[in-house]
Amino acid sequence: MLHVTHPSGFDHDTGLYHPERPARLKAAAEGLRQSGVAVEEVTAIPLEPADLAIVHDPVYIEAVRRFCEAGGGDLDPDTHASPGSWAAAVAAAGAGPTAVERLTAGFGGPAIVTVRPPGHHALRNRAMGFCLFNNVAITAARLRDAGQRVAIVDWDVHHGNGTQEAFYRDPDVLYVSVHQSPFYPFEGMASEVGEGDGAGTVLNVPLPAFTAGDVYRRAYEELVIPALTAFRPDWILVSCGFDAHAQDPLAELRLVEADYAFLAAALPKIVPADRIVVFLEGGYHLPAIRDSMAAVARALVGEVSLSDPSPYQSPPDAHRVVERVASVVRGRVVGLG
Repeated sequence: MLHVTHPSGFDHDTGLYHPERPARLKAAAEGLRQSGVAVEEVTAIPLEPADLAIVHDPVYIEAVRRFCEAGGGDLDPDTHASPGSWAAAVAAAGAGPTAVERLTAGFGGPAIVTVRPPGHHALRNRAMGFCLFNNVAITAARLRDAGQRVAIVDWDVHHGNGTQEAFYRDPDVLYVSVHQSPFYPFEGMASEVGEGDGAGTVLNVPLPAFTAGDVYRRAYEELVIPALTAFRPDWILVSCGFDAHAQDPLAELRLVEADYAFLAAALPKIVPADRIVVFLEGGYHLPAIRDSMAAVARALVGEVSLSDPSPYQSPPDAHRVVERVASVVRGRVVGLG
């Protein structure tokens, strides 16, 4: 397994009490060590500002650079930048392309990217939700421009509004998100299925608070996996947030490590392992990050049992949501006729 990271992630200073803190990177790395999977660590190659423009407005890119150089501050009520954030952000944006280059060159894969800041909320011209640049979207856009079909699977507890926006009209990128709703950023309704040439290439499964792994597994089996299979991607990129974990302090879902293993284990059945890149997004309970990352790593290489019981059960309305989503997207999303 390839592990792509960069030391500048520790220099992205969000403040003493901010939940998106450097210790998250240490927890993720410890999880990879504890997984028992053989890991080769490589350092991300930072992108140049012009490379970020594949997703972001050049005026916005330059504004972020100058803001960080001037000492930083709050970009929005949740998103902070410091003098070290520019170097961290361009390294984070380059981590996915670094992984793709190594995998394409013959590394056995899969790849896990642990960088800060995260990315899936970042819009073309706006930072939000702890994110400066959209790391997964930049990687997907580069692959698309190289003639590849890309599926993005987002299992962060929050909807990846920035990623969806980037590809909402794109027929060559499938975006799938299973997330808590109503919840920040208050987007990602089932009715959002893409537009124009991209109609049918967006699948959102918004689930209520206290949903647990039983409904997540059902949603993947009945909706997500059929859509991925029908789309026939060349690559799968994962926005891997661990904030749907039952112990996470910022959300209200009830996943456990075995549930993350189930989600991860489904992916190598759709594309080869060396065409999977997993990006750390959210997750703010350090032991949950560590243990969930270990479970994901083992599952991606087929070294985990999927039958571990969960102590949680979803409320009845969560099952009904899956049924309602299925009725809304039937005939409108690829693979869900």
